[in-house]
Amino acid sequence: MAETTEARGKRTWNATHLPDLAGRTAVVTGANSGIGFAAADALARAGAHVVFAVRDLTRGGAAAARVSGSTEVRRLDLADLDSVREFAASWDRPLDLLINNAGVMMLPEQRTKQGFEMQFGTNHLGHFALTNLLLPYVTDRVVTVSSGLHRAGDGVIHFEDVNLRGRYSPSRAYAQSKLANLLFTLELQRRLAEAGSSVRALAAHPGYAATNLQSHHANPVARAFMGLGNKVLAQDDRSGALPTLYAATQDLPGASYVGPDGLGEMRGTPTLVGRSAAASDPEAARRLWTLSEELTGVQWRSTTARTS
Repeated sequence: MAETTEARGKRTWNATHLPDLAGRTAVVTGANSGIGFAAADALARAGAHVVFAVRDLTRGGAAAARVSGSTEVRRLDLADLDSVREFAASWDRPLDLLINNAGVMMLPEQRTKQGFEMQFGTNHLGHFALTNLLLPYVTDRVVTVSSGLHRAGDGVIHFEDVNLRGRYSPSRAYAQSKLANLLFTLELQRRLAEAGSSVRALAAHPGYAATNLQSHHANPVARAFMGLGNKVLAQDDRSGALPTLYAATQDLPGASYVGPDGLGEMRGTPTLVGRSAAASDPEAARRLWTLSEELTGVQWRSTTARTS
């Protein structure tokens, strides 16, 4: 049977298929490099006003200057909850798309300003706080970038000690933070639906994309191996950004998870993908939400979510 035009379109979906985003505003965390920059650039080219939420204003400004479209740069350090609060407090207009993209990967053991394990604190807690604080302004959707490596490590959230004191490993901490991203999306969507909000929460993962994240691995041997993988196996950052863009603009159900459709979900055209059983556990998602509220001091209020 001949392949239909619709099927071919899905198989070849790329940034040229983005809808007209004129009049829409997007915040992209970590937009100065990697898939964050690629996503921000594509959104701006499609007509959106894109806010580069970055830790380093100089680097963010240089990145924004390379983009053809409407941009602005604001400081945001997800490893510092004071910075998250300052960013959110300065926001005063509707926000169509919040893309929780920024992250750190497999670092030597470190702590955020408030003392949390760096990967959990940055990748999950910083975005948890940011999302809840900005939610009164969000009109369309929240997209959080996870990873296929949410299945790695121990495959669970270490609720008894999310900081992994005494048993830290870079890969265990990273896997936990990416699992937290998916559980956060699951519980956020449940709460939005319960509140009658039209806002949707979705997640995406880039597959194996060549970015500067891999250059920070704590193990020099692993760092060298990842560098080789970036050259031989990985897709480029623009391809890696496609699942994020697909989740941000296509008509998908809340709590959807988007990734590449190729072998091992390492590369390919964006499509809906599966997740681990641990990432689908509603009880773990609720428990993580409660813990995250306690750790960040930022709480959900159903009245904060705008309704249709």
